[in-house]
Amino acid sequence: MTRPDRDYRTLDKDLGRITVVESAQFHALRPVLQLGAGILLVISLIFLALGVTGHQPGLIAVGAGFIVAGWLGLSIGANDIANSLGPAVGAGAIAIGPGLVLVGLAEIAGAALAGHAVTHRLAEGIVDIAVLTGAAGQIVMLAALVAAAAWITIATGANLPVSTSHSIVGAIAGAGLAAAGSAAVSWGGIAAMALAWMLTPLLAAALAGALLALLRLKVAEAADRGAAARAWLPPLIGAMAGLFVAYIATLLPALPLRLPLALLPGAAAGLAVALLMRCRVNRLLAEAGGDKPGMKRLLRQPLLFAAVMMAFAHGAGDAGNVAGPLLVILTPGHHGPLPVPLLLLTVAGAAIALGAVLFGRRLVGMVGEGITRLNPARAFCITLSTAMIVLVASGWGLPVSSTHVAVGGVFGVGFVRELLDRRADRQRAELPVEERRRRQLIRRSHVATITTAWVVTVPVTAALGGLCCLAMLRLAGIPGG
Repeated sequence: MTRPDRDYRTLDKDLGRITVVESAQFHALRPVLQLGAGILLVISLIFLALGVTGHQPGLIAVGAGFIVAGWLGLSIGANDIANSLGPAVGAGAIAIGPGLVLVGLAEIAGAALAGHAVTHRLAEGIVDIAVLTGAAGQIVMLAALVAAAAWITIATGANLPVSTSHSIVGAIAGAGLAAAGSAAVSWGGIAAMALAWMLTPLLAAALAGALLALLRLKVAEAADRGAAARAWLPPLIGAMAGLFVAYIATLLPALPLRLPLALLPGAAAGLAVALLMRCRVNRLLAEAGGDKPGMKRLLRQPLLFAAVMMAFAHGAGDAGNVAGPLLVILTPGHHGPLPVPLLLLTVAGAAIALGAVLFGRRLVGMVGEGITRLNPARAFCITLSTAMIVLVASGWGLPVSSTHVAVGGVFGVGFVRELLDRRADRQRAELPVEERRRRQLIRRSHVATITTAWVVTVPVTAALGGLCCLAMLRLAGIPGG
C-alpha cells in the first residue's frame, strides 16, 4: 500500500527539479555573465567613440553586432544545453564529453538546415526594414542585440529565468518603434508569436502526456513487460526516427525532396532503427533472464535519440536569434526578401555549440548526475515532445522558448501520471489540506513564472531596445521616428 504522504508527488518533484536547475544556472554560467558584462562595456566604449568621431556608423554596427551576437550564441548554448543532454547523461546513455560534442554537432546541423525560417521572421517579420535606409536598419538591429544581451545578463544574474527568443523579439520591436514609428512594426506578427508562446507549452503537455500514457499502459504495466517492450518500443522509436529523417530530407540543400518523396528515406531509416531497437530489446531481455527489464535500460538509446533531436530543434529555433539581426546588419539597404546565407546560419549554430561545449559541462553534470535527475520514461516523453513542438514552431518561423515548452511537457507528464494512479487505485487516502494547498502553490508558481517571463520580458526589452536605438541614432546623427 502506498503511503498517503507519498501520493501524487511526482509532478511537484519534477517542477522542483526545474527550479533547482534554474538556480544552478547562475553558478554554472557565471563566466558567461562576466563575459557578457565585459562585452556590453566594450560596446558602450565603441559608441562613445562613434559619438566623438561621427564616422562610419555602418562599419561600427557590423563589428559591434558580431561581438554581441557572438556572446548571445555562447549564452544560448551554455544556458539550454541541459534541457537536451541532461536526461541522456543521467540515464547512462552517453558520457558528458562525447554527449556535448554530439549535441553541439546537432545544434550546428539544426541551425544550418532549419534555421532560415526563424531568421527570416526576426529579420523582416517584426519591423519593416524597407522603411529604414542605410545605417538606420543596422542600428535598429544592433540596438536590439545590445538590449537583449543587457536584459539576459541582468535577469540571469538576478536568478530570473528569461527566454532569449522573447528578449530579442521585444528588443527588435522596441528599436524599430523608436526608429521608424508604430507603422513600421508588424503587430500581427508579434501577436502570432505571442500566441505561439502560449500554445506551445499546452501542445507539449498533451503530446508528452500521450507518450507517457502509451509507455505506461502498454509497456511498464503490461503483464509481460518483455513481450510488450518487444512489441511497442521498436515501432515507436522507429516511427520517431523515420519522421525526423523525412523532415531533414526536405531541408537538405543538395537534395530538396518534397514531403511524399521524403517519406521514402524516412521509412527506410525508421525500419532500420526499429530493427536495431528490437535487437537491443531482445538482448536486454536475455540478460535480464526471468526478471522484468528496467525502463531505464530499455530507454537508454531512445533518450540519446531524443537528445540529438532536441539539440537539432534548439539549433533550428535559436540560431535565428543570432542570425536574424546580423542578417540585417550585414545587408543594409537591401530591397526585396533577404536571402539567408548558409554560412551565417552555420556560424550562428557554431556559436551556440561552442557555448554548450565550453560552459555546459558543469550544468549538464548537475542535471544528469545530481539531484535534478528525471525518471528516464518521463524524461524521454518530455524531451521528445519538446523537440517535436519546437521543430514545428521553427518550421513556421515562430521563435519559442524550449525551456517553457519543456515545462509544459513536465505538466502533461505529471497530470497523466496522477490520472493513471487514481485510475489504478481509487482507495488512496486523501492528503491533508495543508499539503494539497502547498502543492497547488508549487504548480501555480511555475505557471506564473512562464507567464511572467514573456509578459515582462517583451515590454522591458522593448523599452531597452528603444532607448538604445535612440541613443545610437543620435550619436550617428540619424533622425529617429
